[in-house]
Amino acid sequence: MIKITNFEVFNFINAVRGARNPLNSWHLMDSYEDQAGNFVFGENDLRLATKLCRAGSDHRKFLRQIFLTVDLYAPLYWWKEFDTYKVGTVSNSTSTMHKIHSRTFTINDFSHDHLTAESSAFLSDVVDYLEKLRTTYLDTKDKEIWYNIIQLLPSSYNQLRTCTMNYENIYTIYWARKDHKLDEWQVFCKWAEQLPYANELLCVK
Repeated sequence: MIKITNFEVFNFINAVRGARNPLNSWHLMDSYEDQAGNFVFGENDLRLATKLCRAGSDHRKFLRQIFLTVDLYAPLYWWKEFDTYKVGTVSNSTSTMHKIHSRTFTINDFSHDHLTAESSAFLSDVVDYLEKLRTTYLDTKDKEIWYNIIQLLPSSYNQLRTCTMNYENIYTIYWARKDHKLDEWQVFCKWAEQLPYANELLCVK
């Protein structure tokens, strides 16, 4: 399970202007921002951008200057894979170290959409036990109890992170993960396909 919210894409106009620096072709720039502040590709710039994207990573450097901020709510097992894309990405997460005991554990704190009935019942028992540990910790402040919570926490536990990255990061993730067996990656890549000018910049090789 993954939820994707509160995303914003910005700096298109500066990235496109920079893409024209190598050949000093700024006079051909025809992109603009409309009255609402939305970036609109001009025909000349879109032709150049698509050509650069197809020419390879050395040529599509302007993608690294198109920035994206997004809230991602996903299980720890997915975050472990996302963290392989450390270069050029930044994230601020909710804290398991400081806040794991601050509210009641429920089954919906965990991704369980693919569990069988038997596994779902087992997870429910785990959640009940974690909740018992949590209330005990609140009463006693016993650090060993807190450690039990942290070390028993399943990787299906969902965590919210606000992430900032660029279109080059998205391009790399998309082509590496679009056919991945984890549904979370497929949802992420389908979302990436809906980003501004994704068909021209991200979904081309």
